[in-house]
Amino acid sequence: MQKSSKPQTASARGESASGGTATLAEIARQAGVSAPTVSKVLNGRAHVAPATREKVELLLRDHGYRRKRGAARPRPSGLLELVFHELISLWATEIIRGAENVARQEGLTLVLSESSGREEMGLSWVDGVLTRDPAGVILIMSDLTAGQRESLASRDVPFVVMDPAGYPADDVPSIGTTNWQGGYTATRHLLELGHRRIGVICGPADVLCSRARIDGYRAALETGGVVCDDALVRHGTFQTEAGHRIALELLSAPDRPTAVFAGNDVQAMGVYQAARDLGLRIPEDLSVVGFDDLPISGWMGPPLTTVRQPLVDMAEAAARLVLDLGRNVQPTMRRVELATTLVVRASTARPAA
Repeated sequence: MQKSSKPQTASARGESASGGTATLAEIARQAGVSAPTVSKVLNGRAHVAPATREKVELLLRDHGYRRKRGAARPRPSGLLELVFHELISLWATEIIRGAENVARQEGLTLVLSESSGREEMGLSWVDGVLTRDPAGVILIMSDLTAGQRESLASRDVPFVVMDPAGYPADDVPSIGTTNWQGGYTATRHLLELGHRRIGVICGPADVLCSRARIDGYRAALETGGVVCDDALVRHGTFQTEAGHRIALELLSAPDRPTAVFAGNDVQAMGVYQAARDLGLRIPEDLSVVGFDDLPISGWMGPPLTTVRQPLVDMAEAAARLVLDLGRNVQPTMRRVELATTLVVRASTARPAA
């Protein structure tokens, strides 16, 4: 590729903050791609392989290119997009309901997509979002790479992370809940009933909300003067099968727990099944606490004591926040946590004498 003797502009959407130290053609040469591909990345267009996009984004940043930010522009698609890491379980239904409430009020159509394993013909879920050009994107239990953030920002597509999987970057707006407090409250409730061997089955160890709930559990035990037995601390997948499998292991032990704090209601359903398999009665032989307060928790037999996570409210807050960002309305706080509350039903009681 022949180097141009005249510096190229970065297009109407971008400019070099360093006075054009490298032309787009030079950046293309360094990346091993064509100049039109660099232009696509700079302008946030789709149909660029993820690895290529990351490489070009890095070179653009190294050479001081930045996108021009103008006034908020209308989104022709009229879409609001929910991106789940995995679109599974009753938990997702509550989030969809909250986002749909706001989409309906705003005259928008709600679109659902998945980021887990979403790569077809070298294209990522980000490319699909850029093609649809939604009014905003809400990412559920997901993390964004620097390249993905830059790709969305390059097209002025606002985004919010709800219930982030990891610690979001300082400039990433997020909506969460008081997971630590919820774990503390659930465990404290069991301690106040007289339980001392309390098992916990939470989600993956690398997921932020899972770690926070277990940290709250540990803090409640410490406050109550109970030494935490690490053999009672287990990580699952937030799915019924994991709750069932791990609960069978815990409840089959010679010194089994008298209570189990399940990291979500779906895993609590698995704990119920394990108790039935072993001939244990709830709450006479085993107390169980869940997390989420899904509608089904009140219909379980017996109705489940659980920590209410306001999923519908969280989704509504995320939707309003992302639409405000699209209108250039900057939030007073970029990181918001909604409160959890304990809902006591019939699945907890004092341990048997």
